[in-house]
Amino acid sequence: MDEELRSLADRLRSESGGSGECERLLVSEDREELARVLTEGGQELWAREVAAFRLGCAGDRRAFEALVLLLNHRDPERCVSAAYALARLGDPRTARAAAALATNGLRTAYALQPVRLLAELRAPESVPVLIATLDRLLVPDDPYWRVALACVEGLGQLGDARARTVLEDALGHPKLGAAASMALRGLA
Repeated sequence: MDEELRSLADRLRSESGGSGECERLLVSEDREELARVLTEGGQELWAREVAAFRLGCAGDRRAFEALVLLLNHRDPERCVSAAYALARLGDPRTARAAAALATNGLRTAYALQPVRLLAELRAPESVPVLIATLDRLLVPDDPYWRVALACVEGLGQLGDARARTVLEDALGHPKLGAAASMALRGLA
């Protein structure tokens, strides 16, 4: 069991009240059974999350929609697990979905994991979306500085020279300056 699955298992065991069903889903290798959990009515959120995570990590694209919904969830731990599975899913729609979530100004509070996922995916839309998102967040006293910091770090990781202007703008931000300086050093 890898570390991300172990973390998910610990959290969902608690959420499910130690359900035997949770244990069964955590070890099930039956993709059809896991897919049924995603589509049958009346399933608990923790059960759907286990199924989507397991299918996503196995590269089964039936998990895509559920994982995108979890990536945009208000619970940060669900977002982290969904991003992990989406990065392993290999679905070409993933970058577009993450970009849509990262640029939605009404959902900025939930954009941290979509931003990080975009940097990890290194997709064609990653750099333009991270630049646009960071530029939007470079206003005084913006409450979403952690999302802005993830943009700075992601742009540094991607090393694309198109980010130079927005990273230079971030140098003066008290919570972003050090990361922006580091990111600028890594640009092509």
